Amino acid sequence: MLLSLSNEPRDYAWGSTSLLATLEGREPTGAPEAEVWFGDHPGDPADVSDGTTLDAVTGGTLPYLLKLLAAADPLSIQAHPTIAQARAGWAREAGLAADDPSRNYRDDNHKPELIVALSDRFEALGGLRPVADTVRLLDSLGSSVGAVALRERLSADGDVLGDAIGWLLSGTAQSEVDDIIAALAEASSEEFDAELANARTIAERNPGDPGVVVALLMNFIVLRRGEGIFLRAGLLHAYVSGLGVEIMAASDNVLRGGLTPKHIDVPELLSVLDTSPAKVPVMTPMAGDAVTAYPVDVSDFALRRVTLSGEPVAVDVAGPAMVLSTGGDVSVSGIDQEMTIPVGAAVFATADEKSLTLTGTGEAFIAMPGITMP
Repeated sequence: MLLSLSNEPRDYAWGSTSLLATLEGREPTGAPEAEVWFGDHPGDPADVSDGTTLDAVTGGTLPYLLKLLAAADPLSIQAHPTIAQARAGWAREAGLAADDPSRNYRDDNHKPELIVALSDRFEALGGLRPVADTVRLLDSLGSSVGAVALRERLSADGDVLGDAIGWLLSGTAQSEVDDIIAALAEASSEEFDAELANARTIAERNPGDPGVVVALLMNFIVLRRGEGIFLRAGLLHAYVSGLGVEIMAASDNVLRGGLTPKHIDVPELLSVLDTSPAKVPVMTPMAGDAVTAYPVDVSDFALRRVTLSGEPVAVDVAGPAMVLSTGGDVSVSGIDQEMTIPVGAAVFATADEKSLTLTGTGEAFIAMPGITMP
C-alpha cells in the first residue's frame, strides 16, 4: 500500500527563510523553515492524506526518521551516543521528568545520521582535525593569549583534544575564548583560509560562544549536490549552512558542545565523544548512474538517490519505505497503485511493497530500514 505524506516545516531559529520554499516552488513565508519531518516520531509525525498521521499506521515502530533540512545559521555542535551508552544514560536519568532541561537522554537508542546535499554547496563541521594541522591553524592567530594557551594544551601528552574541548566548555576559559575570537578578525592563512572564514561567520552569529573555538578544532567540510557524509556515534559535528536530505535512527539523544543556549553537560559529552582525529569520508555519486547508494553500517536505515531522465527505474525495497521527491516530476508505483509526488512531499510504502518503480524526470530519495547487524 502507498500513502501520501506531508508535513509543516519546523521553525527553528537556525532555519532558512528561502531554501525550502525555493525547492517546493512557493513563496517564502518570511519565517525560518528548518526541517520537514517524514516519519512517525512522536514529536511531529508526518501527515497522511486521509487526515491521520503516520504513527497511526506504523504504531510508532519506524526505525528511521527522514528529513528535509534547511540551515541558514549553524546548528549546535553535538555528538550522539552508542546504543549501549544511550541505554545506560536513559536508565540513569529515569527519575527526571521528560521535559527536564538537564536531561541528556530522551530515549534508549543511538542516533547515527546521514546527510546528502541538495544545494550546490552544503557546509558542515565533522570530526576532529589532526592536532598538528590545528596547531598550524592557530599559528595564524599570532601571539594571541588565548591561542598560545590552546596551543600549549594541544602540545601536552594524553587526550589533548578531549582536554581542550573540556577546558573550552568549562566556563573557566572564557577570557581565552574571547581572545581567540577577537584574533580571528585579523587572522590569515592560505592553507586554512576557508576554515578561518567559516569560524568568523560562526562567531558573528554566536558572539562569545566557546563553540566558536571548538569549531576551530574540527574538520570543515563542503559538500556539493548529491554528496553525503555519515556521522556515526561519538563523532562531533555541526551543520553550518545549506539544504539537504537527512536520515537518522529514530532517536532524540543529543549531547551538545557549543553554539547553543541549550543545556551542555560537558562530562557527559566527553564520555561519549570519540576524540581520535580523522577526516569524515565524503560519499560521491557516480556520474551517469540512475541510482546512488550511500552505504552505512547500521541497521536503522538505508538511503538511495534516484535520478530520473524519462526511463522507469525499479528499486527493490525491504521493510517500510519512503520516496521523497526533491525535484522535477516524479511518480511512484507499487503493487497496484501509482502516485505523483509533489516536490518536498513523500510517499510511504508499507512492508508488503517489495519493489517500487519511479517514473518521470527529476530526483527522488528512497529510505528504508538498513542491513541486519550481527
